[in-house]
Amino acid sequence: MARVSDEELQSLALQLSERLCARNWMLATAESCTGGWVGHLLTALPGSSQWYERGFITYANAAKTEMLGVPEALLVKHGAVSEETAMAMAAGALRHSHAQATLAISGIAGPGGGTPQKPVGLVCYGWALADGTVLSSTCRLDGDREEIRSRAVAAALRGLIELLG
Repeated sequence: MARVSDEELQSLALQLSERLCARNWMLATAESCTGGWVGHLLTALPGSSQWYERGFITYANAAKTEMLGVPEALLVKHGAVSEETAMAMAAGALRHSHAQATLAISGIAGPGGGTPQKPVGLVCYGWALADGTVLSSTCRLDGDREEIRSRAVAAALRGLIELLG
């Protein structure tokens, strides 16, 4: 399988920007396994400062706790790659920004780091809105590190696009 094409990612970024602009909302992102790919993609669009407020790259657990307020106890109980952590990351990005919508991604992109319980390709997402909505999702993605990461970016964008209608 190939990674998600740049054209498809740009199309998703544009769709998200249109939905945010229609609401006059700002977005903040909280990324772990994608290392800022979402933020890079969104800020490549001209005029993104109208709707993209900030991004948190919280690769280490300490960063998730320090920057987003993810409770250490939650990380110990559920692990960094869990829907609980992804939801806490999304909610934390909302609390620590001026955004009205957030998305969060945490996963195992490989090639190492997987376990039988949490294999390579497991990615968890969180989305939070200023109205109190917090949603999460988990999927198992196939491919190499680049393919998993590009698919994770696309899935996170699709999830927020759907949530914003």
